[in-house]
Amino acid sequence: MFDKVLIANRGEIALRIHRACREMGIRTVAVHSEIDANAMHVRLADESVCIGPAPASQSYLNIPAIVSAAEITGADAIHPGYGFLSENARFAEIVEEHGIAFIGPSSAHIRLMGDKLAARAKAVELGLPVVPGSPGAVNTAEEASAIAQGIGYPVLLKAAAGGGGRGITLVRSAAEITDAFRRTQREAEAGFGDGSLYVEKFLERPRHIEIQVAGDKHGNAVHVGERDCSVQRRHQKVVEESPSPALNEAQRAEIGEKVAVAMRKLGYSSVGTVEFLYEDGAFYFIEMNTRLQVEHPVTEMVTGIDLVREQIRLAAGAPLSFTQDEVRFNGHAIECRITAENARTFAPSPGTILTYHAPGGLGVRVDSALYAGYRVPPTYDSLIAKLIVHGRNRNECMMRLRRALGEFVIDGIETTIPLHLELLANQDFANGDYDVKWLERLLDAPA
Repeated sequence: MFDKVLIANRGEIALRIHRACREMGIRTVAVHSEIDANAMHVRLADESVCIGPAPASQSYLNIPAIVSAAEITGADAIHPGYGFLSENARFAEIVEEHGIAFIGPSSAHIRLMGDKLAARAKAVELGLPVVPGSPGAVNTAEEASAIAQGIGYPVLLKAAAGGGGRGITLVRSAAEITDAFRRTQREAEAGFGDGSLYVEKFLERPRHIEIQVAGDKHGNAVHVGERDCSVQRRHQKVVEESPSPALNEAQRAEIGEKVAVAMRKLGYSSVGTVEFLYEDGAFYFIEMNTRLQVEHPVTEMVTGIDLVREQIRLAAGAPLSFTQDEVRFNGHAIECRITAENARTFAPSPGTILTYHAPGGLGVRVDSALYAGYRVPPTYDSLIAKLIVHGRNRNECMMRLRRALGEFVIDGIETTIPLHLELLANQDFANGDYDVKWLERLLDAPA
């Protein structure tokens, strides 16, 4: 096992990784930008190193500075968390070239799944269902039009190198496709340095369901259930829950086993998430995230499995600590992503936390690096806390979540806590009747 892990991230996920390491008897190194000098993960880590100014490009994305910090402090592994460099294949290669373990999958798997076209082709090869669309990149608007005519409108034009909901254009008719192709290609080139596009059938009201997986370097791979991440705004998840209210036991077992088999064929080693759109009883592969997910606590709450601990063990070459038969699902869990934004306009709200009180009680977990007096910087992602609640069933979970949100106090800035309370009061959400566009329709509706 590792002696010292450098955490190449910030905020709540850096603190989450630190806690897992501490429970495993592993020392930690926190890296931080100048503006994050007083962050909680920096205060709690065994050692800390400043790696640059506030802009992420000069600090949390500064590969030479991070690797140098690991060498200076004698860290034998680096955990990238999520975001930043977590899915940068070259970073993983450089880390390993310096004799340091990368806590994640192989750089080859990161690179493969980071390319949307290659990932789609590999999914087909591995026996996973995919959304109808082009088998590879399309180079001209004429090619895109021919494919769209074959699979039927509406379609999506998607940047092959895209992510985070960017580089996607909805095309509803043949009259729109030429202009849409040129516009999306320009956006892809500007945003990702790669203008490659592919065409995909547009599903009108799908759910977003993802399967949590874990695999080791000994050929074993299992699934750890699903999460329903359909409550989204502009392709950014707002609420996640497990199990999905849309699936029955047979569907859950079938798609989970398909994914586990695919991961064994792939030889995948680490934790990861295989994401699907789900509509009318059918699953369609969209991508694989080769990292820890923001919403991993939902799975931890219903299974009792510490996914961060498992991820660290797997990177050290240990076999999976459980078999598929040993994975047990207990009750229901929901996570609310709380951000430093106005609850209606979503305008950023950085500033100093005047009062902070986290909710507690049975089945309540808060993942946050906030404290009274902490200044939320304007520089990074607006996520400031995750409230995760567990109950014996979905109704109990929602009642407990409503109570916990009512106890949560974050004064000094605006947050999205009021939005989450509004969602819980909505009958559609109570019924589990929502899709990936449901929240946007709700927010766009007249008050």
